[in-house]
Amino acid sequence: MIALINYSMGNISSVANGFKLLYPGEKILITRDHKVIQEASYVVFPGVGAMRDCMKELSATGLDNTIKDVIQKGTPFLGICLGFQALFEESSEFGTYKGLGVLKGSVIPFAKRAEFLKQDITLKVPQIGWNSVKQAKETTLFQGIPDESYFYFVHSYYVAPKVEENTLATTSYGIDYCSGVETENVVGVQFHPEKSQHAGLRFLQNFLNKG
Repeated sequence: MIALINYSMGNISSVANGFKLLYPGEKILITRDHKVIQEASYVVFPGVGAMRDCMKELSATGLDNTIKDVIQKGTPFLGICLGFQALFEESSEFGTYKGLGVLKGSVIPFAKRAEFLKQDITLKVPQIGWNSVKQAKETTLFQGIPDESYFYFVHSYYVAPKVEENTLATTSYGIDYCSGVETENVVGVQFHPEKSQHAGLRFLQNFLNKG
């Protein structure tokens, strides 16, 4: 069973449809039921928006503790976009807000467009669209996916992890930043695999195979 955490801020249906394409016979549940999440074989935490609102909703529903519990007991866990960022200690979006603290590091903004222009770089913030993902280590998560394949991104903030060996992938957008991490049972990506066509679907498949 695959549990997709529904906390009213994620692009849940697109992620669910991606898994259904891969495994039409499996139980893929969009849920905020703590027991269902605790008993799932895999847990996926998609998200869009700001850390402030995300953490407020997770705290109000008690899902923050449920997420920490399933990670602690070793359930394969995938955070996508804001669901990836929320795994870290804090974010500076709209002030300073604490994240779940599962991973060490912070979430910080891209330079403003004016600062990019000073460097003669014509980049817009947020980053919206396709960008290449450079694989930072050998892992089954990228099995069958060529290095520097393109994935779909939508974000204004990025993760600065403190534990570099957890870095799964990097992406260049004015700077080289961490676009994915992998620990023993936790995977987090800044890109949207569910919107990234063949490479994205293969990544989701590899995540399930990892477990």
